[in-house]
Amino acid sequence: MASQRRKQFSVLVMSTTAFTMCFAAWMLFAVIGIPIKAQLGLNETQFGLLAATPVLTGALVRLPLGMLTDKLGGRVVFFALMAAAVVPIWLISQATEYWQFLLAGLFVGLVGGSFSVGIAYCARWFERKNQGFAMGVFGAGNSGAAVTKLVAPMLVVAFGWEFVPKAFALAMLAIAIAFWLFTYDDPSHRVSSGVKVADQLRVLKNPRVWKYCQYYSIVFGGYVALALWMTKYYVTEFGLGLETAALLAACFSLPGGVLRAVGGWFSDRFGAHKVTWWVMWVSWVCLFLLSYPHTEFTVMTVSGPKTFAIHHNVWFFTVLMFTVGVAWAFGKASVFKYISDEFPHEIGAVSGIVGLVGGLGGFLLPIMFGALLDLTGVRSSAFMLLYGVTWVSLIWMYWTEVRRTDVMHGGPVAATK
Repeated sequence: MASQRRKQFSVLVMSTTAFTMCFAAWMLFAVIGIPIKAQLGLNETQFGLLAATPVLTGALVRLPLGMLTDKLGGRVVFFALMAAAVVPIWLISQATEYWQFLLAGLFVGLVGGSFSVGIAYCARWFERKNQGFAMGVFGAGNSGAAVTKLVAPMLVVAFGWEFVPKAFALAMLAIAIAFWLFTYDDPSHRVSSGVKVADQLRVLKNPRVWKYCQYYSIVFGGYVALALWMTKYYVTEFGLGLETAALLAACFSLPGGVLRAVGGWFSDRFGAHKVTWWVMWVSWVCLFLLSYPHTEFTVMTVSGPKTFAIHHNVWFFTVLMFTVGVAWAFGKASVFKYISDEFPHEIGAVSGIVGLVGGLGGFLLPIMFGALLDLTGVRSSAFMLLYGVTWVSLIWMYWTEVRRTDVMHGGPVAATK
């Protein structure tokens, strides 16, 4: 019999690997969508819908999958989800019409629900004091977005975009089999069979759940949206080739995934509140700078008119994106630390609804990015929208948490006379 420590390690490693593969497949249209856009002659809004379609189903199934995980256990649900995705991923390579890509994307998007399965599955294998770190390590599977950006462009250039879904389908099948062979099940981690769906959903009446949904809509929804959007943004804004654009876009996606484990450790060490508060402020500053569009203005001087230009170069832009990626990696971990601390017996249901809202953000935001670009012609309007969402989170957090907390030193603020 394997020791408890070995089981914990095996479950965490294999779940993280499986989630990385699922997230890589979930982000597939971020890269192959660019040659498909050119092939079908799509506008920006249509491209945004194509890229975001898998995110829709991935978001909608998170709550029921989280509840199913509470009932059946994470191992069987995770494996079934991966196995069911293999054929739809392969069929993307056979699509020729816009509606066919959208339909295939809806089915492929189911793997996005793997987050609410794996987060509850992994958390229950660890003691409460280490749950933040464990969930952070698992959440590092978000780096699958970077895997897609690093691997898919090379496959597109070498073999054509049609080869990429076939390769991803085979990889998904292989990892699903490995997951089943090297993970374990513990019946004690499941909720009682007498617990009804209504009982599981009752926790959703708690207003704190919806506050955490708002936080997650920016740190995860914004992450997914930009992971889908940034490769094309680099191509159109800076005139880069697909491979270079995808590589620079990975400078945002990779830390946004890998460093989630570090965010989990910080959340265990300093608390979810402190980490989330500073994440929101760093995001606010960076998004403000990213929102500024390329601008030229003329000043009448004593020696005549002089024209000045203000714009980001590609390197400053990438540094800002890297910083946002790091901040959101920490934020994704800290939000789920809130959940494990405050809802230890309803992790599946609460993580499901929070993940659902975050996923819906990842679906809606790319479409809104495209619509804003078609409407205004300003590419940085995407960051203006995210800046506004961050403002909402900061204000909500201040009124419900910060006014009663000493953020610098911890603990409640002393009452004033």
